[in-house]
Amino acid sequence: MWGWTPELMTEPTSDSLPRQRFRDRLDARPILVDGGMGTLLFSRGVPQRACLEELVLSHPELVGAAHREYLEVGAELIETLSLGANRQRLAAWGLEGRVGELNRRAARLARDAREVSGRDALVGGSVGPLGSPSRGLPDIPELAARAMFSEQIEGLLEGGADVIVLETFSVLDQLLLAIDEVRRTSDVPVIASLTFGEELALTDGSSPRAAAEQLVAAGADAIGVNCGAGPSACLDALEAMGRPAEDGPVRSIMPNAGLSQRLEGRFLYAASPAYLGTMTPRFVAAGARIVGGCCGTTPDHIAQMRTALDALDAANPDGAEEAAASAARQADGGPLLVLPARARISILERTAVSTSTSDPPPPTRLAELLAAGRFVVSVEIDPPRSIRIERTIEAARLLRDAGVDLVNISDSAMARVRMSALAVAFGIQHDLDLECLVHCTTRDRNLMALESELLGAHALGVRNIIALTGDPPRIGDYPTGTGVWDVDSIGLIEILSRLNLAEDPSGSSIGQRAGFTIACALDPTAPDPATEWDRLERKLEAGAHLVMTQPLYSIEQVEVMLTEARRRFGPPGLPVPILLGVLPLVSARHAEFLHNEVPGITIPDEARAAMRASGDRGSEVGIEMADRLLTATEGEVAGTYIMPSFGRYEQCAELVRRIRVRHPPALVESATVAPTEGRARS
Repeated sequence: MWGWTPELMTEPTSDSLPRQRFRDRLDARPILVDGGMGTLLFSRGVPQRACLEELVLSHPELVGAAHREYLEVGAELIETLSLGANRQRLAAWGLEGRVGELNRRAARLARDAREVSGRDALVGGSVGPLGSPSRGLPDIPELAARAMFSEQIEGLLEGGADVIVLETFSVLDQLLLAIDEVRRTSDVPVIASLTFGEELALTDGSSPRAAAEQLVAAGADAIGVNCGAGPSACLDALEAMGRPAEDGPVRSIMPNAGLSQRLEGRFLYAASPAYLGTMTPRFVAAGARIVGGCCGTTPDHIAQMRTALDALDAANPDGAEEAAASAARQADGGPLLVLPARARISILERTAVSTSTSDPPPPTRLAELLAAGRFVVSVEIDPPRSIRIERTIEAARLLRDAGVDLVNISDSAMARVRMSALAVAFGIQHDLDLECLVHCTTRDRNLMALESELLGAHALGVRNIIALTGDPPRIGDYPTGTGVWDVDSIGLIEILSRLNLAEDPSGSSIGQRAGFTIACALDPTAPDPATEWDRLERKLEAGAHLVMTQPLYSIEQVEVMLTEARRRFGPPGLPVPILLGVLPLVSARHAEFLHNEVPGITIPDEARAAMRASGDRGSEVGIEMADRLLTATEGEVAGTYIMPSFGRYEQCAELVRRIRVRHPPALVESATVAPTEGRARS
C-alpha cells in the first residue's frame, strides 16, 4: 500500500467563496443530511446484490423518488448515489468505462430532485474508498489511485455537486489523497468522514484524534464519522476526535441505524427512528454541525432528527427563530403564494393604464434606466421544476439585496419543463417588488396562445420580454413532443410591437396601447456570424428595444462584436442599448464543458488557461474575470446580463456587489419617451 506525502498537498485557501458560504451556513445552524439510499432502494425491490450506482441510468425514477423522500422530511443535504462509482469498484460490473457518465448522472438526478421538491438543499457528491472495506482494499499505486479519485470527482462536479462528501473510509491515506484531488480540481467544500472499528481505530491503527489532526492539515471543511457500528459508537469516535477549533473544520456524524441482522434475504437494523431523534441533541452537544444517517436509516429516521433539530432551534431563540419557522413552514406544506384581497387590488392599481389608445402606459423601470443611461444589472433565474416557488423567491431576494435592477426568468431552457416563467415573474414582482424580464419562446405556443399570454402578462405588470425561438423539444424532457413555431423570435417581436401599437397580429384593435419593453438575443460568437447579424438586423427592424448577448469572456470578443455593429449600423454602433452577457466560471472543468458542449458559448484559450491555473480558487477567479471584462467595457455597453452556473446565485450576487461599488443603484426619474418611441427604425 502506498503512503501519503504531505508535500503533495495543495495549500487550503481561506478566501474560497463556496467554502466560506458553506461555513457561514453551518455557523448559522446545523445541517441535516439524508439517510441510507441503499436501504430505501432495497425496500423498493432492488436486489441486494445489484450495482446501486448503475440505477441512475437504468432506474432514475427510483433514485429521484428516494432523494425526494428525504427532502420532503427536511434533509438539507442529499448525497448522490455514487459511493462506489469509481473505476476500481465498477470493474466488477463491467462498468469501469462509464465512471464519468454515472457520476454526472447521479449528481443531476439529485439536483433535479431538489428542484422538484423546491427545498433549499445542497447536493453532496458521494465518494467512497477504492474497494469494498468488507472485502479488503486492493493495493493500488498512488498515481492510479489519484487518477481514479479525480475521474469520479470531476464527474460529480460536472453534474453540479455543491459539496464533495468523502465517506466510509477506513484507510486514512486514501482519504487524504481524495481530499487532495478535490482541492486540485475545485474550491467546493469537502466533508471527510471516517469509519472506525469497535476499538475506535482505523485499519492502520490510527486513533480518531490522530486522524482528525491529519484531516485538519489536509484542508477538509468538515471532518467526522459515518457508518460503523451505530449511533453510540459513532458518537464515541466523534468525541475522541476532540472538540473542533474555533476556526477549524466543523464536525460531522452520520451513523448507521445500529447493528444489522440478515432476515429472509434482507438486512434489518436495530435503531428505531425515535432513537435517532433522541441521539441528535447528543450529536450536536458533541460539536457536530452536520448530522445525518447511513446504512439502515430511512426517511422516518431523518424526520425524527429534523424534529429534534427544530426543537433545539426553538429552545435557543438567539438567531434561530427565523430558521425554525422556515423549517416548520416547509414541513407542513403550507400555501406557497398568498394573495390577500387588498394585495390583489393594489396589483391592479399599480398596473392600471390609460384607456386612451393614443397614450402609452408609463415605461417600465428597465426602460427608465436605459433612457437615463444608468448601468443596468440583471441576473437570470430558472423557475422551479415543481409547484413550490419559495426557493426561487429567496434566490430573487438574495439578488435584490445584492443590488440587481431586475431578474430574468427563463422559459423552460433546454426544453426542460419548469414552472411558467410568467407565474414566477408575477410571484417575484408581487413578493419583492423587483422588476422581472421574462423569456418567451415560440416553441410551445401557437399565435393565439402567444397573444393571450402576452396580454395576461401585461395585465399583471410583467412588461419586459425577451423574444426567443427556443430549443427543440427533442433535446429536453419530452423528446417525442412537437414544437409549434408558428413564428420565430423575429415574428414574436413583431407581435409585441403591434401590441404596443394597440393592435393584435391580425391588425384588430386591442383597445389601448401596450407598454412592453422588447429585448432580443445576439450570439456574437455564432459559427455563422453573417446569418446571426442578419437576423439581428431583422429583429431591430421588427421593433426590439434592447440587445442581450450570449456570454462573452474577453475584451477581444467584445471588440469584434462592436466592430461588426459599427460596420453594419455605422458609428457609434448598435442603435439600441446592449447588455453584455457574462456567465462566471467556477472551475477548469466547467470552462471546458461550456466551451465544448454548450451551443452559443465560446471561451477563449487564455480564459480557459486562467481557470486551469486557478486551482481551488476557481469560483473567485471566475468572478474576477467577469468583473474585469465588465470594467473594461464600461461606456461601450448599457449594462450586464449575468447567468448563473448550476443555480449558483450566491456567486452572481457577489459579482453584482462588486459592480455596485462602481455603479451604485439609484432611483431614476421617469423616462421622457415611451419604450416604443425610444428605438431606432432605420
